[in-house]
Amino acid sequence: MSSAGREVHLTDYLKVLYKRRWTAATAFLLIVGTVTIYTFTVTPIFEAKTRLLIESDERNVVSFKQVVEEDQTKADYYQTQYNILQSRVLARKTLDSLKLWNKQPFGGEAEKSFSLTKSVLGIPGALMGLFKSDDAVIESSIPAADETIAQSRAIDRFLAGLTVAPIRNSRLVDVKYQLPDGAQAASIVNTLAKNYIEQNLEYKFMASKEASDWLGERLGEQRKQVEQAEVSLQRYREQNDAIAMEDTQNIVVQKLSDLNAAVTRAKTERIQKESMYQQLQASQSNPAMLDTFPAILTNSFIQQQKSELAALQQQQGQLAEKLGDKHPDLIKIKSAIQLAQLKLNGEIAKVVQSVRSEYQAALAQENSLTSALNQQKGEALSMNRKAIDYGVLDRDVQSSKQIYDSLMQRAKETGVAGELKTSNIRVVDLAEQPRRPVRPQKRTNLLLALFGGTLLACGLVFFFEYVDSRIKNPEEIRAHLGLAHLGLLPSVDSKAGYPLLHNGVAANFSESFRAIRTNVLFSSADKGSRSMVVTSTGPGEGKSMVAANLAVSLAQAGQRVLLIDADMRKPKVHEIFGVAQEPGFSNVLVGDAKASEAVRETPVNGLWTMTAGRIPPNPAELLGSVRCRDFVESLKGHFDWVILDSPPIMAVTDAALLAHYATGVVFVVGAEMTSRHAAKRALEQLETANARFVGAILNRVDLERNAYYYSQYYRREYSEYYAKTS
Repeated sequence: MSSAGREVHLTDYLKVLYKRRWTAATAFLLIVGTVTIYTFTVTPIFEAKTRLLIESDERNVVSFKQVVEEDQTKADYYQTQYNILQSRVLARKTLDSLKLWNKQPFGGEAEKSFSLTKSVLGIPGALMGLFKSDDAVIESSIPAADETIAQSRAIDRFLAGLTVAPIRNSRLVDVKYQLPDGAQAASIVNTLAKNYIEQNLEYKFMASKEASDWLGERLGEQRKQVEQAEVSLQRYREQNDAIAMEDTQNIVVQKLSDLNAAVTRAKTERIQKESMYQQLQASQSNPAMLDTFPAILTNSFIQQQKSELAALQQQQGQLAEKLGDKHPDLIKIKSAIQLAQLKLNGEIAKVVQSVRSEYQAALAQENSLTSALNQQKGEALSMNRKAIDYGVLDRDVQSSKQIYDSLMQRAKETGVAGELKTSNIRVVDLAEQPRRPVRPQKRTNLLLALFGGTLLACGLVFFFEYVDSRIKNPEEIRAHLGLAHLGLLPSVDSKAGYPLLHNGVAANFSESFRAIRTNVLFSSADKGSRSMVVTSTGPGEGKSMVAANLAVSLAQAGQRVLLIDADMRKPKVHEIFGVAQEPGFSNVLVGDAKASEAVRETPVNGLWTMTAGRIPPNPAELLGSVRCRDFVESLKGHFDWVILDSPPIMAVTDAALLAHYATGVVFVVGAEMTSRHAAKRALEQLETANARFVGAILNRVDLERNAYYYSQYYRREYSEYYAKTS
């Protein structure tokens, strides 16, 4: 079952930790040791704290309007106050008050003493200084205009220990200072608070004084403007007789209104009179129409005369029927009729003259009133022009007086406010000498060191395990290479020579090969002679030792085995068994020797060897020749197993040539030596040659160093059991 399909268990992580325990221990001890050294050697730092109450606005002793709008953003105000607390001006004033310019750590010569903490922990700061920009270095080295370089450095060091911490949802703020000397820290923070309050009062006094001076100057200027405006207004009054301009203007307007109404009435009356007169003129030529004229109809005297005339005319008619024309009575009646007609005509003439006179009087009245109205209009227009100029001058006087009164009021308020010595800042709690340091916090530091060291150790372990692509256990052989696992071989001491099963090797080593032998025997159902190529990805993985011991184990199982050293570049079989290198495999292939001369017996019953022989210039051509293939095939008739120790596949192509016609390939993997990516490429080359894989052997497993890591494959008590039963 592959590791990809197997459920990951907690023991898998423990195995990884155990395997890389030295890496984890080194990282853990480095972190814990460094923090411990720092904690117990660093100079203790004490923190003194003063608590201030900063009101957003002052309590008004007198009800004056605020110079600044009352809806000023409080956040801006408080942020400004916090920056003032950390200002260089206030820092300089505090250093002056306490005379700290030449005292450590602000000034003077530092004590020259070696500190392991400063030496070790100062390295990162020095390295970071190398990467600082030139602008930052220049800026930190240039003092302000009113500071020397020494003062600038002292102020920088002073501000480095100062902290302003507002208390959330309140108007309180904690001013903190950290120093190795707790008493000095308390003195500094209390003096700083005192200077801050004094500076705030001084700012207010200076602001009031500047405002008073400015208001005084503006007040003098405004007084002159008021005087000039009043003089101009008076001069205009005298020149234009404009006393009580408003009353005069009202009289003129009223008179103009009255004349306008009178003209209207006169014009109406004139129109009426003119109409009557025109009607009368038209009726004079027609007596009948004249009699119907309203003025005549309404005249009682005329109507009486008409009645008398009608009566006389009636009498005349009656007498004329009886008397002759010369009769005295008839003559008398005629005389009376003439007299009555004359009176009537005279009275009508008077009425006509009266109508004419009334019309002429109405016309004259209209003309007179119209002339007066026009004259009054001109006077009103002139008065309006004067009123405009008068209004401009009067408004100038009034506005100047208003500004003057406002400035006078503000000057008085500012003068009173300047005499107030109240402040909106108060000290709630004075700083006391701290009894315990704030740094280092030993318990916290050690706990953090333990936690950080553990975290870093585990992180490094699993990081290295993740990036480590070397094959370490049989599960990875199955998962990444897709080969059957034939077994694992423990590493043995190589100082005593090549370990062979018949030379008294460790019991666990020999038992591991027996297990491998069993797996190899059962790997194929073919019971005939088989040729087996033993190769690896690269040199140093122990494939020659595996080939030799595999041949020995098969011989010990009663098989006839021939071990051929097919590595004609770096042969090892002759060294392993202590025989001559020539004649050997290469000699047989080139025809310099017979096979019977190259095959040699070994101390192991049933095992023969054929060394590499003389190293040829063209090993690949020899191994890939038809003669080589036929020779290997011919050996199957004499031996049950032909074991070919071939060169590493990634170094040369010899193994691929041999694997093409061999019955099977045993792939040797050095534990924690071979990258799975390189092993995959090696297998791809063998697959290209149509190799038939028997399986893979994990070699050189360090069971002693990683016993827990390989515990599921091998335990120490197994070797003890093998030793007792062997």
